[in-house]
Amino acid sequence: MTTFNRRTLLKTGASIGGLAVAGAAIGTPLIAQSRSLKVGSYGGYFENSFKEFVYPEFTAATGITVESVTQPNSADWLVTMQQAVPAGSIPTDISLYGRDSMIKASRIGGLIAPLDISAIPKAENLDGYFVFEGPEGPQGVGAMSWFSAMVVNPNQVDIPASWADFWDTDKFEASLGLSNVHSNGLLDITAATFFDGEETMMSNEGILAILDKVRELKPNVTLWWNAESQMEQGMKNGDVIGGQYYLDVANLMAADGFPIKATFPKEGNLQDYGSWCLTAGSEKSAEAAEFMNYSSDPATQALMSRKIGTAPLVDKAMTDLTDDEFNFVSGSPSIKPAYEAYLDNETFIKESWDKMLAES
Repeated sequence: MTTFNRRTLLKTGASIGGLAVAGAAIGTPLIAQSRSLKVGSYGGYFENSFKEFVYPEFTAATGITVESVTQPNSADWLVTMQQAVPAGSIPTDISLYGRDSMIKASRIGGLIAPLDISAIPKAENLDGYFVFEGPEGPQGVGAMSWFSAMVVNPNQVDIPASWADFWDTDKFEASLGLSNVHSNGLLDITAATFFDGEETMMSNEGILAILDKVRELKPNVTLWWNAESQMEQGMKNGDVIGGQYYLDVANLMAADGFPIKATFPKEGNLQDYGSWCLTAGSEKSAEAAEFMNYSSDPATQALMSRKIGTAPLVDKAMTDLTDDEFNFVSGSPSIKPAYEAYLDNETFIKESWDKMLAES
């Protein structure tokens, strides 16, 4: 599942292969020499922003030096960890995992360590959904999230109140841009709009019913995109007047004067997130708990929203984010991807999706 393993943020991305590890000690006061922590995160702009804005503040607050480790998307990193952990050569104490990779890791066992959540009291600031419970107890603490949103050209069409409006041919015939990847959210959006959400995704019959509904949408789709740049260009040149796109990128485009408006319809937008996980075999569980605790602080969540462009995992009222700052990266309600369905039934979902797309 590749759904929004997307903090190759803003396409500046980590084109990293295998175990491309770049270490750099950040802000090393003399008092911090005896305590350190290796933290993995996606590379490029994303990692650089952590190194510039987050790690130094953490070191100043705790005296723990951070060594930044570049990791690829969490699915590829999980493969690396399957080799590294049994060999006793772990590259990080903490890694960043999408929920789907956490589920995989917890099922494999022995890759991510259970957490003493009492040592991470600020995790209580997070919605319980973002503290991942594995078979051995808590195994992941939410780090940050990101949204894929409804977007429209406000010069061409009124802002829809519901995703269901995209099925209206009078408004959107041959004018929508949607991802052609089965796991990029249209199934979840359709399930939330017309069915019983994630529950409908849990059976083959439900999946086929959702696909039948997506099939009705096809006359309104002019672009099935597989690269962000395709959707970006379609919105800029007016070929596309609505669709699904990344909230942060859409807002950046709007700030640059392009005719695009991201909005939260009544069903919500698709929200994915990444979590900090403690690597099995790490001897830095105490330092890792301090880092996760620091990350869960509303002030840190606000810092990441401002400096990295991620959505906070705490209620806006707990932060000092302005309405404009919050709306640039987040909103409500949210639609959660059906992670378990994609993992357990990936072949059927992908094959049924590809068959639907290939139909004339």
